[in-house]
Amino acid sequence: MTAPLRIDHPPDRPRPTSLPDLFVAFTVLALQGFGGVLAIVQRELVERKRWLTQDEFIEDWAVAQIMPGPNVVNLSMMIGARYFGLRGALTALAGMLAVPLVLILLLAILHAGFADNTYVAGALRGMAAVSAGLIAAAGLKLSSALARSPVPLPWCLAIVAVGFVLVALLKFPLAYVLLALGSLGCILAYRELR
Repeated sequence: MTAPLRIDHPPDRPRPTSLPDLFVAFTVLALQGFGGVLAIVQRELVERKRWLTQDEFIEDWAVAQIMPGPNVVNLSMMIGARYFGLRGALTALAGMLAVPLVLILLLAILHAGFADNTYVAGALRGMAAVSAGLIAAAGLKLSSALARSPVPLPWCLAIVAVGFVLVALLKFPLAYVLLALGSLGCILAYRELR
């Protein structure tokens, strides 16, 4: 039987110390996210825990986005597998889903009883606005990676602008926009790297 695939990192680099450490880290991460966790994931994994560099995070997040399923769950499994193989991937997955699932079920029961309350509706709208702000802040923080991108900055900005117009204003399906603009970005990067 072969050992699980692991990617070795420099010895001075922080890493999860055990499977319980990995589980707790991703449980805490999952409990912090409401509506969008990109900003929280980036802060926790890159700035606080330093399990990933900024560039590694951007690369891993890009891969997590094209895989089926929730991005942050995909990322957690990738990180768990990197450090502990299959057991790490499953532990990170359990950390992301176990406690939040119980909380969501409890909140669903509570919401059923108070859904018509105007204060509850207002609180939910406020949470949505905060989530949008966190996602925008994370996007701005991650934009520093554009300077190291093989795709020229004007092309990157044009792709972002076209993507925004197509999805937010013209209501095109996100899957088609990602396929078209992602393909364009891949072609541009390939041409620059050749």
